[in-house]
Amino acid sequence: MRKDVRILLVPYRAEEITIPADVTPERVPTHIVDYSEAEQTDEQLFQEISKANVICIVYSVNNKKSIEKVTSHWIPLITENTDKDSRVPLILVGNKSDLVEHSSMETILPIMNQYSEIETCVECSAKNLKNISELFYYAQKAVLHPTGPLYCPEKKDMKPLCVKALTRIFKVSDLDNDGILNDNELNFFQRTCFNTPLEPQALEDVKNVVRKNLNDGVCDNGLTLKGFLFLHTLFIQRGRHETTWTVLRRFGYDDDLELNQDYLFPPLKIPPDCTTELNHNAYLFLQSIFDKHDKDRDCALSPEELRDLFDVFPYMPWGPDVNNTVCTNDQGWITYQGYLSQWTLTTYLDVQRCLEYLGYLGYSIIAEQESQASGITVTRDKKIDLQKKQTQRSVFRCNVFGDIGSGKSGFLQAFLGRDLMRQKMIREEHRSYYAISTTYVYGQEKYLLLHEVFPDIDYLSDADMACDIVCLIYDVSNPYSFEYCAKVFKQYFMDSKTPCMMIAAKSDLPEIKQMYGCSPLEFCRRHKMPPPQSFTCNTAAAPSRDIYTKLATMAMYPHARLRCMCTCNRCTFCLCQNFLNSELLQTVRAKLYAVVLRRHVSQADLKSSTFWLRASVGATVFAVLGFTMYRVLLKPR
Repeated sequence: MRKDVRILLVPYRAEEITIPADVTPERVPTHIVDYSEAEQTDEQLFQEISKANVICIVYSVNNKKSIEKVTSHWIPLITENTDKDSRVPLILVGNKSDLVEHSSMETILPIMNQYSEIETCVECSAKNLKNISELFYYAQKAVLHPTGPLYCPEKKDMKPLCVKALTRIFKVSDLDNDGILNDNELNFFQRTCFNTPLEPQALEDVKNVVRKNLNDGVCDNGLTLKGFLFLHTLFIQRGRHETTWTVLRRFGYDDDLELNQDYLFPPLKIPPDCTTELNHNAYLFLQSIFDKHDKDRDCALSPEELRDLFDVFPYMPWGPDVNNTVCTNDQGWITYQGYLSQWTLTTYLDVQRCLEYLGYLGYSIIAEQESQASGITVTRDKKIDLQKKQTQRSVFRCNVFGDIGSGKSGFLQAFLGRDLMRQKMIREEHRSYYAISTTYVYGQEKYLLLHEVFPDIDYLSDADMACDIVCLIYDVSNPYSFEYCAKVFKQYFMDSKTPCMMIAAKSDLPEIKQMYGCSPLEFCRRHKMPPPQSFTCNTAAAPSRDIYTKLATMAMYPHARLRCMCTCNRCTFCLCQNFLNSELLQTVRAKLYAVVLRRHVSQADLKSSTFWLRASVGATVFAVLGFTMYRVLLKPR
């Protein structure tokens, strides 16, 4: 919305006048600048034309030469001094209407039809102030609600850009995607744009108007797209441009009928070392969008359904690589889980693009939020998570390193449930370097994002090293494969706090001794890493997901050096091992020692019966407490 309007009057000259915002219907200040051919130069006129938002050409209704000069002089002069792409709207003003009894409109109408930049014509009288206020109302209206971008007078129809924008608005407002705006959807649309619902009778009157003029404008007592477009054409033809402009601006469009950058990219502050995730409201909105377009209710989006979903976008945002980034069904269609995973990935990697996509879908309007930014959660600094030894994040990134041919791509695709045979069907140009899906960590659903890092050890960027866990993959059948993993670890991660895991890939093949100073197992022991984990995607069924649960667990609890690597986190050994290593038990044990012993143990204490009594009591209490916790943890299993 403009902050002010500048009006240029030609000819004769009066002093510049400013109409305050509080006395105008649109609440916009208006500056009126007069021009006199007799008093001012052409240069001054050209400067004023370049600054004007709207130009009023004044002619005398009782002077034919004055009317002829409108087309012979003033319009050509204004056209020559304005850009073709940004024509200034013109208002024809027939002055001295008090001196004649007839109207000049018959002469003016052909001129209006000839020049599309002419918004309207107003006959007035400066002497008795007839239509003076109307003149400036139409001048403001020509700037704030211009006809030019919306309507083509020659064709007597809306322009393509306007039709495209209104079509998107219709599809966003069609909440059940049945091609019809029912009464509930129309009322929601009315309330969204004009802050008031339609009365039942008014709603019926609108549909009756469409029925009388259009055969297929109303269907099943709802408004079709054709009926919706017809209504706006009718508004424009009857001079109610402000109605259409109110709708367009509410849905994010600017004066050029392009989506406003402020609408698509609302401000969002992201401190360093913080990540971005979708919050609960955003996931609910995206779920409703999925349900809206999953017409066959198979919990997957076919190519046609996906195109229909993104029809409100100016371009197709997801390419063929997305199908190799997230989970798909047997037909290769993106599943419900895969759909949410891709949105999660976009939010994590490029939150600005996510904001843009949510804007196209109308998130702020449908979810009734201030902007798309309200659907984003900015996580706290990772350093704080490490200090507090807990995190609220739900997305964890794992960077996958390995030499060429070590099995990195297979490892990513196996996470999506694809065995070796399915992986061979992936075309090279559709290959993805990311894979994202969900896994469970102690009963909590978390997203694990795998990123395959290009195997150039000398050119690793900060993004290549910024992750929650590092996965080092080597090929057990290649004697030189492990050396790359060892070099990457020593050069970049040996002194970092990022947990690392070694993966022995292609474990279905015969294992060959690695040509390195020590074996992979010995290397892991020296650097206090879990032992190498065997992995293969050459299986009859879907590859095991156990290894990914381990990765997510280590990413979520980097401070906990969990030695149990059976991956289930449910067996008795896992529970006991994790419990014995837990911070809680360590604290309890320290306090029990303090209560029982209380002071330094000397040689005299060792010979005292009181000391051994205290030690016995402490050991008994500790054993009972440990057994009780074991039963509590084991019982639900």
